[in-house]
Amino acid sequence: MKKTVLITGGAGFIGSWLCDLFHSRGFEVMVLDNLLTGNVKNIEHLFGRPGFVFLKHDVTNYIHVPGRLDYILHFASPASPIDYLELPIQTLKVGALGTHKVLGLAKEKNARLLLASTSEVYGDPLEHPQKESYWGNVNPIGPRGVYDEAKRFAEALTMAYHRYHGVETRIARIFNTYGPRMRLRDGRAVPNFINQALRGQKLTVYGNGMQTRSFCFVTDLVEGIFRLLTSEKPGIEEPVNLGNPEEMTLLELARRTIKMIPGKGKAGERIVFKPLPEDDPRVRKPDISRAKKLLGWKPVVSAEEGLKRTISYFSEQFAQEAKSGSSGRKSGIRNK
Repeated sequence: MKKTVLITGGAGFIGSWLCDLFHSRGFEVMVLDNLLTGNVKNIEHLFGRPGFVFLKHDVTNYIHVPGRLDYILHFASPASPIDYLELPIQTLKVGALGTHKVLGLAKEKNARLLLASTSEVYGDPLEHPQKESYWGNVNPIGPRGVYDEAKRFAEALTMAYHRYHGVETRIARIFNTYGPRMRLRDGRAVPNFINQALRGQKLTVYGNGMQTRSFCFVTDLVEGIFRLLTSEKPGIEEPVNLGNPEEMTLLELARRTIKMIPGKGKAGERIVFKPLPEDDPRVRKPDISRAKKLLGWKPVVSAEEGLKRTISYFSEQFAQEAKSGSSGRKSGIRNK
């Protein structure tokens, strides 16, 4: 009998790649998504295929799913700064109420649940690189706090259900991830730089650009998530970092993008510097020793290859947008 997996936020960037992976490996896949920041186009290629079901639903409301469930992947949440700064209440609600609802469903169905947490639980870290044992340095009342604290609460609630109700749980702390199906105006560094370069605009670098990030290509990430969900190793219910430990400055990322998308003017003339946003992390790099040990996992896609594939996707999206006559000034948020 095929195993059944429910993916909340399955029409989103990472969620849609998970749909592909699980469906290709013989799982029955059900998606719940209210399409607030997701896009049905990310999964429409799966429509009509046996073993795939999409339901438009807000997971902060009561969830009823008939039949058996083996696994739940909770990925419903605004995830980029442009989203959670415009949708602060919705971000907090899905982290709290949404997580409560899916944990209740996991308990009812005796299903294993994986929570999509984030490296943002570490805040602006005082430890570098960040290990899972680090408790973080988060400003709970800052503009980014709605996302950071929503995920921290979701982790606490998940562990409470594991300890008190015996629900099988996994927690993935996901670091910066990029790749095809990100929105043109997603608001994060990789799509921002590519979008601006394709439009012939100057690339916006905040601060002096020396703040660092670690970028993981999406196919690497979803493989790590699959291994984490299905692992039976002792202690696997504790959080696991999933990300690429190859660290680079945002200025370096901008320069790489400029090199791969030629434009007018010298490289230095194609960058503009603006003030650093409040509570913007200065460093970000995962310690993935735990993932290597427990899952036998590490990223394999190089930054050059990942950027090449992402630029190719964005170029196609940009061409389609230009053909349709879109102004390009609308928010990336889809309020459907």
